[in-house]
Amino acid sequence: MLKGIECLGHSTIKIIKNEKIIYIDPFKIKENTNDADIIFITHSHYDHYSPEDIIKIKNENTTIIVTEDLYADVIKLGFDEINIITVKPNLEYKVENIKFTTIPAYNINKHFHKKEMNWVGYIIEINNIKYYIAGDTDITEENKKVKCDVAFVPVGGKYTMDFSEAAKLINEIKPRIVVPIHYGSIVRKCRRCY
Repeated sequence: MLKGIECLGHSTIKIIKNEKIIYIDPFKIKENTNDADIIFITHSHYDHYSPEDIIKIKNENTTIIVTEDLYADVIKLGFDEINIITVKPNLEYKVENIKFTTIPAYNINKHFHKKEMNWVGYIIEINNIKYYIAGDTDITEENKKVKCDVAFVPVGGKYTMDFSEAAKLINEIKPRIVVPIHYGSIVRKCRRCY
């Protein structure tokens, strides 16, 4: 299930499956590859929506999936309108024969990620395997209902759930494999978004 999947640090995930290269929340990408077929962005904070890193991986055919608040920003990055998919929580979509569902991602008892922003996590289905990328979230009523095979969950605390809360969520949704993300590199106050 994890073959062809690489965690590149913080919350960045690279998936190579079915001859497609998919990135989720590219941040601190080391080199210009311009190899992305699809880019998923969970929300607009700088460690998830990083224009300089998107430029390193995008090409003229790359499709980018973003929340509605980022539409104008990705136009400025040079994405053609036909290669932009804007998403809202709790909906199903399809891109290049890949089905995905958006799950609301927000804080319950913190102010960093407000529910009304309509930021998301994704369940991406590839080869009948469901990969849940939680985004920046706490445990919510919505993500307690997620059904997935592999879960990528934040464990850093402060801006998201911590490792103990993440364990509670995992015990609730029971994926086959769990990969912790969003820890170790962002612990100070963000210059732009927090």
